[in-house]
Amino acid sequence: MDQNDYRSKIDRIDEGLVKLFAERMEVVSHLAGFKKERSLPVFDLKREKEKLKTVVDSSPEEIKEYSSLLYSLIFELSRSYQNKLIGSGSELVSKISSAIENTPKLFPERAAVACQGVEGAYSQLACDKLFKSPNVMYFSNFEAVFTAVEKGFCRYGVVPLENSTAGSVNTVYDLMTRHKFSIVRSIRLKVDHNLLAKPGTEISDIKEVYSHQQAISQCASFLQSLKGVKIIPCENTAVAAKMVAESDRNDIATLSSRECMKLYGLKCLRSCVQDKDNNYTRFICISKDLEIYPGADRTSLMAVLEDKPGSLYKLLSRLYALGINLSKLESRPMPEREFEFMFYFDLDTPVYSESFLQLMGELGDICEEYSYLGSYSEVI
Repeated sequence: MDQNDYRSKIDRIDEGLVKLFAERMEVVSHLAGFKKERSLPVFDLKREKEKLKTVVDSSPEEIKEYSSLLYSLIFELSRSYQNKLIGSGSELVSKISSAIENTPKLFPERAAVACQGVEGAYSQLACDKLFKSPNVMYFSNFEAVFTAVEKGFCRYGVVPLENSTAGSVNTVYDLMTRHKFSIVRSIRLKVDHNLLAKPGTEISDIKEVYSHQQAISQCASFLQSLKGVKIIPCENTAVAAKMVAESDRNDIATLSSRECMKLYGLKCLRSCVQDKDNNYTRFICISKDLEIYPGADRTSLMAVLEDKPGSLYKLLSRLYALGINLSKLESRPMPEREFEFMFYFDLDTPVYSESFLQLMGELGDICEEYSYLGSYSEVI
């Protein structure tokens, strides 16, 4: 036999498998109707465990693992199909539908917005791109921003979530597990770091450079070229620029934006000193209440999964079955639980799609705990 003979044989087997799969799903549809009439749950853990054991036990030794994976996916598809036929009446789906209906059709041009740092911070620059005339209130740290939104002091807050060079802002991810909020929009901001100092200062005069830790890490190669210069992290690039401007020293500098240079009357000693020119930071705009504006095509979730093999695969296979693209997956340790993690997911799916609403209705069956963080669009 040659390759074509083997392929023909596989094709004939696949034809049979497709017919059997269609027959199986037809029976599943009748089972869904039976469960709906009697208000029975779709997921039956005992039945699935018994069925999976039977399948694995009856499989040849060399393919037992593959049989287990195949039938785990078939079970996911079966549950997903049943949920679709029964229809989800979950509280979350109702909440999302209500938010879609009641949120204004246009994103507000003016609002009270909380940002971390001082005037000139990158968060403020992101805020200015999101809103036409924001009333920006500055706070000393990210937790204060979340608290201001949660308690209703500001309608919105803008915080950085990740950078294309330095990665995730872990502090923000940790705060996301502790505060109640919704993401209503996100934006990607091009970040250029510049070495700024007071007028009259030369680069040879510099003994200390101040900036945020992320900016420092993004400019590592340039900073290494400054021999004998001490690098000092501080809470914000704009705070660093303000401090340099207000200092009576002419031997210190900061890594900050050109906006800070103009705002604080500084001189640019070197421009665009980040290691990579393609340097973007993604900011999220958060609110106390759930708001879903037209065009929302991204959804963020946080979930705690069972601490056992296959738990993450279970959720990922459901996304695959529904045709939903996963654009980001981040894990964060949970301090109160040893060796357990909270997973952060970004999903690319229109909020109006049937598959999205179906997934929202099924999250309780898949996750031990979960938080719906909002559906929104991203400004580029």
